[in-house]
Amino acid sequence: MSQIAQVSQTLKQLLRQHQITYKILAEKLEMSEANVKRIFSANSFTLEKLESICHLLDLTLTDLFALTEKQTEQLTQLTVDQEKELLSDPKLLLVAVCVRDAWTFDEIIEHYDIDQFECIQLMARLDKLKVIDMLPNNQYKLLIAQDFRWIPQGPLEQFMEQEVMVKFMAPNQDEQWAFRFYLRGRYSQTSVDIIQRKLNQLTKEAAELNEEDASLPLSKRRHMGLLMAMRPWEPSLFENMKRKH
Repeated sequence: MSQIAQVSQTLKQLLRQHQITYKILAEKLEMSEANVKRIFSANSFTLEKLESICHLLDLTLTDLFALTEKQTEQLTQLTVDQEKELLSDPKLLLVAVCVRDAWTFDEIIEHYDIDQFECIQLMARLDKLKVIDMLPNNQYKLLIAQDFRWIPQGPLEQFMEQEVMVKFMAPNQDEQWAFRFYLRGRYSQTSVDIIQRKLNQLTKEAAELNEEDASLPLSKRRHMGLLMAMRPWEPSLFENMKRKH
């Protein structure tokens, strides 16, 4: 990630913590909301704009760059033991997912069957695992980077394959697909590389949108699952029809 992109990510987190949406920021900067979104999307900040945003956050440019440097130290992957610890307690895993999506302490205990004392204990365990940094008044700072990934073939990935993806692909009758599309073809390696690059970009954009929407109240957001996969594969129905040589 480029340095200006890292600065942009830090600004987004700071704006979320101060509950400043793009709409509010646009009003403060006397700009249209579309222009503000465009600046963040393209990372096209001028020093003047950065300084103006910092002023709204009671920061100097030096403060912003120092925070950005610290943010680059965020976790991009857990250890095997950390993943196993998360999976050892369903409620711990639940709270980990919630803080990853920027739920507040009050939203967690209001939405799920977890009381205040229990939630504090769970968040303390996440603090010990270095997933969050607990702050006063049940606040926290997320220590997981936006490009966080599971360990390949590790405990979390195996859990997702066995418990989540299978159920995700088999919705109940009253559950509708927001979007579903299967595409197959025969591609050159160059084309495969292009598709992978575009899928990676979509993954990053989806993560950024999730981060931007975190400033909205929980009632304005809904759970959505997005599954992307690509591998060399042919249905067994067709595979069985191949001519034997």
